[in-house]
Amino acid sequence: MRRNVSDRAFETAFLFKCAVAAIVVVTFGASEAAAKVAGIQLAPHRAVYDMKLSDTEQQSGIAGLSGRMVYEFSGNACEGYSVNFRFVTEFRDLSGGSQVTDLQTTSFEGPDAESYQFLSKTYVDQKLVESSRGLARTETGLKAVELKEPDEKSLQIGQDVQFPTEHLMNIVKIAQDGGHFTASDIYDGAETGDKVFGTTAVIGAKAVGIVPEIDGERQDALDAVASWPVTVAYFDPSTQENSGEQTPVYQLSFRLFENGVSDKLVLDYGDFKIAGTMTALELRDLTDKSDCE
Repeated sequence: MRRNVSDRAFETAFLFKCAVAAIVVVTFGASEAAAKVAGIQLAPHRAVYDMKLSDTEQQSGIAGLSGRMVYEFSGNACEGYSVNFRFVTEFRDLSGGSQVTDLQTTSFEGPDAESYQFLSKTYVDQKLVESSRGLARTETGLKAVELKEPDEKSLQIGQDVQFPTEHLMNIVKIAQDGGHFTASDIYDGAETGDKVFGTTAVIGAKAVGIVPEIDGERQDALDAVASWPVTVAYFDPSTQENSGEQTPVYQLSFRLFENGVSDKLVLDYGDFKIAGTMTALELRDLTDKSDCE
């Protein structure tokens, strides 16, 4: 059944937020994961991406799409990591209608994934349609979540469920070690804040010297940084079929650099695809606090 542009606009903003904020996960427990990624340094940076419709089928109901995404990452292993994210998109349907979505999120992840604090707001045509806010903490044998929005409630998720930056550091570690496949569950407070998403990831061959070009200029700061093509499939456990099989909600492909920068984004939502091209990159000074003294 064809969905209207409002449904698609909202869903795509939410899904792309998930994909960027929680790039991938692996199957380590929290404390084990922290130990295994010791020494990995993610680069504080600000990246801007132009988003456009790259492929569509008629049943999607989408005639055109354009937008911009801004992703800011800062922090270090001792003080924790902050992410500010904004994704503004205009959707156009087959009848000529249009709609603008504006997704804004901020989050802070404590050292060793000890905690995760988040605030996410989604606007459609400047009207607030969804908001989530909460705090998750790693405790013995589990992770506990205290939600403040959209409703106040407490819930528990498994100890192996990972937070976004923890996920990112682990995929880098797996790629460095020559791994090519991994799977696990993620939590980033998306949607109503009470969902855990499953993922599977395929990591391609390592490369050096494949860097973005912005306005015709190579980003030489990434020239010596290793990178890998990565494809991640995201699953909603609540939609599992009777056979036990699951169909991905969407798949995200991108080139992941060893320092955490991503380029060449492609979101495949089944009946349409969105491509993201980096148009600006600011690599900021890295404070070396790997020894946490």
